[in-house]
Amino acid sequence: MMATGSPQPDPAAAEQKLAADLRPVVFRNVTIGFNGPPVLDRIGFSVAPAETRILLGPAGVGKSVLLKLANGLLRPEQGSIRLFGKEISHMPEEWLFPLRSRAGMVFQEGALFDSLTVRDNVAYQLIQEMVPDEEIDQRVRKILGFVGLEEAFSLYPSALSGGMRRRVAIARALIRQPELLLYDSPTGGLDPITCTTIIELIVKQRDVYRTPSLLVTHRLQDAFTMCTHRYDTEQGRMVPLPQGETDPNTTFLMLEEGRLIFDGSLRELLHSENAFVREFLE
Repeated sequence: MMATGSPQPDPAAAEQKLAADLRPVVFRNVTIGFNGPPVLDRIGFSVAPAETRILLGPAGVGKSVLLKLANGLLRPEQGSIRLFGKEISHMPEEWLFPLRSRAGMVFQEGALFDSLTVRDNVAYQLIQEMVPDEEIDQRVRKILGFVGLEEAFSLYPSALSGGMRRRVAIARALIRQPELLLYDSPTGGLDPITCTTIIELIVKQRDVYRTPSLLVTHRLQDAFTMCTHRYDTEQGRMVPLPQGETDPNTTFLMLEEGRLIFDGSLRELLHSENAFVREFLE
């Protein structure tokens, strides 16, 4: 029998904590300023399982900084960041390595190693882990097939177009079947046709693997395409959703002067009365 005056369990609080632990990324009141004015100021949001979050905004509002905070490449000056249920804000670097290995990162411009073949770029982490060559070849060929680059296995990045290099970068992020994907402007610097190819690949990954993702972009067209299309596995291509429908697991965030000013669906974004949001959309 519980002693009189003992605190009673709070089922709602326990359920809330469990839900937070299941979310791959949770930001709470995160601030960072690099010893100056805040670049990000009291940011709070989360990414749920199977959810794709698109962080929209022009250059210089802190989008890439937020992405680097998400996997511990930067540390907040204030606030809390949980990655896969673990508080990482002040975690020792060596403890972060196994958590980072569970997340895939697609850097701006692809960030491939020019001296390595496509096979070795994609398999870089597997090589570090001393996975047998035969298994590496099998896994790399499979993931290159997923991104439509089977023929690039033995090529060097210098032989690839910009769009192909970006697809190799996505394959590298997917090779270990990550539990979270972080995309830093995956279509930056690409022509419109190639941008559509990359977005189709990201939609394919979202709808086939259903990996929770956080994607940074300044391109409204990319964001709207992701939200209004799905990947049809029978047709092997991206197709539009019925008129008026949007993907329920794809939502938006927006920053202004380091503050989070929007968090919601495409429909809510389009009807926002915030002046910064309206100006960006127009």
